[in-house]
Amino acid sequence: MPLHLYIVRRILFAIPLIIGITLVAFIIANAVPSDPVAANLPEKSLGDPEIVAAFRREWGLDKSLPEQYLTYLGNMLQGNLGRSIKSKRPVLDDIRQYLPATIELATTSIIAGLILGVGMGIVSAVWRGKLVDYVTRVVALVGVSFPVFVLALLALSIFHAQLGWAAGPGRLDVRLSKPAYVTGMYLIDSIIAGRSDILANAISHLVLPSLVLGVYSSGLISRITRSSMIEVLGAEYVRTARAKGLSERVVIMKHAFSNALIPVVTVIGLSFGNLLSGAVLTETIFSWPGIGRYAFQASTSQDFPAIMGISMLIAFIYVGVNFIVDILYFFLDPRIRLA
Repeated sequence: MPLHLYIVRRILFAIPLIIGITLVAFIIANAVPSDPVAANLPEKSLGDPEIVAAFRREWGLDKSLPEQYLTYLGNMLQGNLGRSIKSKRPVLDDIRQYLPATIELATTSIIAGLILGVGMGIVSAVWRGKLVDYVTRVVALVGVSFPVFVLALLALSIFHAQLGWAAGPGRLDVRLSKPAYVTGMYLIDSIIAGRSDILANAISHLVLPSLVLGVYSSGLISRITRSSMIEVLGAEYVRTARAKGLSERVVIMKHAFSNALIPVVTVIGLSFGNLLSGAVLTETIFSWPGIGRYAFQASTSQDFPAIMGISMLIAFIYVGVNFIVDILYFFLDPRIRLA
């Protein structure tokens, strides 16, 4: 199958999926047993029927649920996600403000998780049954099962508060001003601005939250890598490669690991999508102004436009990540190209 037909096919599959997600998100958001009027109007205004009615008209809450959904869907197709009840700004502007911080954190976290997880998985599979295998499996188990907020609190308490080895919460020290806005990601913006002091400080603030989320992601990546590698290492073509006299490094990396990549790429994609959708607790603990904190604020104030906007953002993230993973499948697995 040609690549362009494969891409078109995946896009056509994604369209009804996204529409279905909007419907499910809308139903769930409106099924919450609470009133956005009571959550956003001051108590003295709740007793005035005219103010309550004006609030409902302003935010479209006086319409029936089908009308609200169709209105939202029509606006979304025009790139309009509505206006936040809490911030009084377009939801899209709020997302543009908070999303770059999450992208920066998620990217560094998945790189850390990829290095740790894939490395531990390969080592564990190659030396299966040895001491190093048991050690890496225990580390992976801890990474998967240990609550990420506990790990974050421990890391912040030990490495910042007690030892002083790492920077504290936030994206920069208070003495530094943020770089001129270009992408919203401090690492890139500081490089563009030529500010090495801001770059170094931003990296120091990224270390702890990235490692916390990286360790959490590496546990699952390591387990999948190990099981996939063990399966491939027992294949006939691997035994044939060894019989030819190829070095063990070439056998493992070229013949075994390259053929074990598909399940590994899948779990990496899902982990990256999960990180991009916002690690609420980690962002809260490290005072990281990302999309996770914005989602928490929207949910506590019953800000339905913001909740729907975040739901759509998360849906697009997962659909986009899965689309990229599907494209990688096309290059990794010859069977897909021949299908």
